[in-house]
Amino acid sequence: MTVHPHPSLQPYADAWTHSVEAISELVLPLTEGEWNRATPCPGWSVRDIVSHVIGIETEMLGDPRPIHTLPRDLRHVVDEFTRYMEVQVDVRRHHTAPEMTSELEYTLIRRSRQLRNEKRDPATLVRGPLGDQVTLELALRLRAFDVWIHEQDLRAALGVPGNWDSPGAYVARDLMLAELPKVVAKKAGAPANSAVVVDVHGPVEFLRTVRVDGGGRGSIDSTPSLGPAVTLAMDWETYVRLAAGRVRPHAVGDRLKVEGDQELADAILANFAVTP
Repeated sequence: MTVHPHPSLQPYADAWTHSVEAISELVLPLTEGEWNRATPCPGWSVRDIVSHVIGIETEMLGDPRPIHTLPRDLRHVVDEFTRYMEVQVDVRRHHTAPEMTSELEYTLIRRSRQLRNEKRDPATLVRGPLGDQVTLELALRLRAFDVWIHEQDLRAALGVPGNWDSPGAYVARDLMLAELPKVVAKKAGAPANSAVVVDVHGPVEFLRTVRVDGGGRGSIDSTPSLGPAVTLAMDWETYVRLAAGRVRPHAVGDRLKVEGDQELADAILANFAVTP
């Protein structure tokens, strides 16, 4: 799939293409039973994740949403957002493996064509999740992030690790780091004039400092802090799983190194997930 949208959209189109092609390759050879395997994404099987990808991409194409009533016993459906997301998933719960792979393939062909012919300005407002208006650039950035995270969900479920440093990984890194000041300053309530360092190693490496100013507002940069209140060190995979809400901090305690104020560190880790 060659994609030629606006230059500022190209990195997101490339990342999206890389991940959806990986998803397509992962699920093509699966037996009927493997489609039912649980994934790290709460409440969703392999089939459900592929249904979600198909559903959201068809919405990006402008297809009407299915008219569908959800069963009442879905424990992971807890609010308007999860209810909205579940419709496209539940409507495909009884689809067979060939139905799933052929619909995925057809949807990705249509979406790739749409991206290849994309002439709109990146600032154009388009329909986002829940019908909100977002810029075309943000919509594509979110799609690149979403499909990379779900590619990793599928890889975990199927025991096929890989692509931890693919183009989507870097889109995911930037998106998750952009939320970190809010996690530290607002949700965890880090004190004014303090700093928190996050040190991540592995296929994607970075060191970032979240600084909380006198007014309690957080910002992030890549210069080290001399006396941070907390330093959190972990590998990239652990960072992703925590930030995507795929795992609880206590389950990966052996992969986390915490220095400094333990109470603040616990509050940061308890609020680390930034995905809806």
